[in-house]
Amino acid sequence: MALKASPDDQALLLDLQAFDTRLAQLDHRAKSIPEIATLAGFEKNMVAIALTLAEQKGGLEDITIELKRIESDVVVVETRITRDNDRVQSSSSVKDVAALEQELVALRKRLGDLEEIELAVMQRMEDQQREVDKTSAQRDALASRTAEIEVEKDASLSTVASERTVAAAGRRAVEEKVPADLLALYEKQRSRYGTGASMLRGGVSLASGVKLLENEMQAIRVASPDEVIMCASSEAILVRTPESGL
Repeated sequence: MALKASPDDQALLLDLQAFDTRLAQLDHRAKSIPEIATLAGFEKNMVAIALTLAEQKGGLEDITIELKRIESDVVVVETRITRDNDRVQSSSSVKDVAALEQELVALRKRLGDLEEIELAVMQRMEDQQREVDKTSAQRDALASRTAEIEVEKDASLSTVASERTVAAAGRRAVEEKVPADLLALYEKQRSRYGTGASMLRGGVSLASGVKLLENEMQAIRVASPDEVIMCASSEAILVRTPESGL
């Protein structure tokens, strides 16, 4: 037996559908606010910056180890120079003094070479530290901007949530007026096909945008006003109004 409902009750379905459409739009808006895409881009940039910073800090650590090794070598050579100088001063052997002075020449040459290398490594360390500081500043700036966008995102979502609360309350108010059997049919069709009710305007089902055939329009014209009619193209409840073109 075909479901029946008064024209006024059927008309309520259009209000219900309008609220459901509005709620769906708000849900989509919540998922697609610009801040979400911006933050996703920031996250990718932050990952890239973190990788760069890790590599730069690793390079700085390597240079630091290299510098400490050179400094240790310098200390060793300086200690040997001091020792040999002391031995030169205290030795009475011409042969030993000659050997020590020859060794001192080599040690001073070695010390000079090490000091040059040390200066070069120190310069590399300064350059590397500047790169680390630069990347760290980029990271901090991005983190600060991310926090700002997070606040903007929360504000946008709060606005959407407020609008959704109003729309949901309006839907509940309409839902309470719709007969249970009619509401059940509406919900079933909406869950299956995305639309529960479609307005017939000028012979066109607005849910699908399809114009009804003349024989379909004739069948609707002779149907009882309280008969619930289904739209063949959208599977929604087809709601007749004075604008239906009947």
